[in-house]
Amino acid sequence: MDLKSVGIENLEYPVRVRCKNGGHQETVARVSLMAEMPRDYRGSCMTTFVGILDRFQDDISTQRFPDILAAVRSELNAESARVEAEFPYFLDKPAPVTQTCGLMEYHCRFIGTSGVRDELILAISVPVTTLCPCSREISEAGAHNQRALVTLKLKSSGMIWIEDMVALVESSGSAPVYSLLKRPDEKFVTEQAYNNPVFVEDVVRQVAVKTGMIKEVTWFSVGAESFESIHNHNAYAFVDSRDIHRP
Repeated sequence: MDLKSVGIENLEYPVRVRCKNGGHQETVARVSLMAEMPRDYRGSCMTTFVGILDRFQDDISTQRFPDILAAVRSELNAESARVEAEFPYFLDKPAPVTQTCGLMEYHCRFIGTSGVRDELILAISVPVTTLCPCSREISEAGAHNQRALVTLKLKSSGMIWIEDMVALVESSGSAPVYSLLKRPDEKFVTEQAYNNPVFVEDVVRQVAVKTGMIKEVTWFSVGAESFESIHNHNAYAFVDSRDIHRP
C-alpha cells in the first residue's frame, strides 16, 4: 500500500536564514518534512529526514529548498516530497523620529513541494496600524484605529527578500507598527495614521497592486485581519492574484 505522507512534523530546529545585507540570521524553525512512501518500503528511517536537515541548516532559503527536496526524494526513493519551515525573523527597526532602535518580529514560512507538483512559497505575516476612514469622517475628534495582521504569500522566479516584502506591506497600512516608541515617535505615528486612513480592504488592495508590480513574482495571495477596537468581531479581506482580472 502506498502511503501519501511519511516524515516528521513540528521539529524545532536551529537554522540560519539569508539576510538582504549579505549575512545570515540565526533563528529556530518549526520544520515539517514529508515524503510519499513507495509501495515496496515498509518503514522509513526518521533519522534520514533529520540528517538531511543537518546538511542544510546553515543556509535556509527558498533557493535551497529544491536541493532539500531532491535529497529527500533521492534517499527515500520517493516520488514526491514536501518541506515547511516556520520561523520568527527579526529586524532592527528605528523609531520614526528619535531613531531609537527596537527588534521587530515577523513570522515567516518557507513551503516547498517537489514531484507531482514543484513549487516554492514564501509566506510573511506583518502587523500594521489601520485607522477607519468612516470613523474619521463622522467624528468631531479622533477616529478608531487598531492593529491589523497582513499575511502575504508568494511564488517567484527569483530571489525575494523578506526585508523588502515587510517594507512593502508596512507601507500599505495607515502606519507601521514598532516595538519601541518614545513620546515624539508616538505623536508621529498617531498623526501619520490619522492622515492616512484605510479600511482593511484598502490594505489588501494596496499590497496586491505593489506585489503585482514585482516582475519576479509569479503568484501571490494577500489576507488582512483587523483586530477591531470598537467591535466584537474582526474585519477581514483577502485576494488571490489568480482572481484579479487584468485589462
